[in-house]
Amino acid sequence: MGADIKNLKDIANYEYGLKKIFEDAEDFLPLLGTDYVEMYVGNAKQSALYYKTAFGFQSEAYAGLETGMKDRVSYVLRQDKIRLVLTTPLTEGGALNEHIVKHGDGVKIVALWVEDATKAFEETVKRGAKPYMEPTRQEDAHGYVVRSGIYTYGETVHVFVERKGYDGIFLPGYRKWESHYNPASVGLKFIDHMVGNVGWNEMNTWVEFYAKVMGFAQIVSFDDKDISTDYTALMSKVMSNGNGRIKFPINEPAEGKKKSQIEEYLDFYNGPGVQHIAVATDDIVTTVSAMRDRGVEFLYVPETYYEDLIERVGEIDEDVTTLKKHGILIDRDDEGYLLQLFTKPVVDRPTLFFEIIQRKGAQSFGKGNFKALFEAIEREQENRGTL
Repeated sequence: MGADIKNLKDIANYEYGLKKIFEDAEDFLPLLGTDYVEMYVGNAKQSALYYKTAFGFQSEAYAGLETGMKDRVSYVLRQDKIRLVLTTPLTEGGALNEHIVKHGDGVKIVALWVEDATKAFEETVKRGAKPYMEPTRQEDAHGYVVRSGIYTYGETVHVFVERKGYDGIFLPGYRKWESHYNPASVGLKFIDHMVGNVGWNEMNTWVEFYAKVMGFAQIVSFDDKDISTDYTALMSKVMSNGNGRIKFPINEPAEGKKKSQIEEYLDFYNGPGVQHIAVATDDIVTTVSAMRDRGVEFLYVPETYYEDLIERVGEIDEDVTTLKKHGILIDRDDEGYLLQLFTKPVVDRPTLFFEIIQRKGAQSFGKGNFKALFEAIEREQENRGTL
């Protein structure tokens, strides 16, 4: 919830942010957590195999022809508190196909767990949200679930999920997905934050949306002086709900000598969307090591990054040689430090990727690592010929 603290202005902004998150984040939309993230993909069965094998997700639920769903198929994967839904159309035409043709594989729904999905819909719509799904009650032998939804940036939507009256597997219409192939977890715990990329000069519009429509408060702001290299730059603001369980950084491009990663994303995704999902672990070395062994590719961090590491971040519990071996980045704020590492894009287009993060007290977002991170991304852009 705070940036890298380096001067009195930063400290004042940080303390103000902590205070404002409770004062400004109105309680008309209490959020209990992230319920699920749904991705529209070209082949859900094969994507599910990838996330199980490489990321250690387990089979949870399934819906398709066998359950009476005629137009699509969905595989639900789970690891601790993280739930991914992978959905593929079964017929030609329609919104799912259009989404995949336009964006490639990507996040469509960020579902938020609420006590009252009807009230969440009414409160957000009356504040200016564009409706996506009217409150809808679904039932089966295990009870009922109420869902509603609104649009956010691009074609991304937030679905509000009320499940206090349900004790079945995922949602009505789904059945348990039995599978003999369930590789061991890699230690991922929950979604720490999710980052959205929006177009030129659109960041403040969506900051205002989350503040006005959803009662979020801005807790961190980064400008092109914080997030830049010799070639590219971007702007970012972090929005959080009142209890801090939901955090949405929002990025927009900034002027630079060459095309930034945000511009590259917008070009290939054909508009705004979710850039990356940050997932938390209690042991980043074990998690990253397991993922790398399973074929996940991470951004390369030069060895020079570690030359003055202790001088920059202070004493840490981990062995620097081990962190260097895995390319793990470290940053510190007034509350502690964090360790993080970013995958390369997990889809063919240079769009969606994951961040692995372990917090050792720190509530910031790795401001001190931005230059190293962006230079690593630029190396990948140069290899793709898109820098």
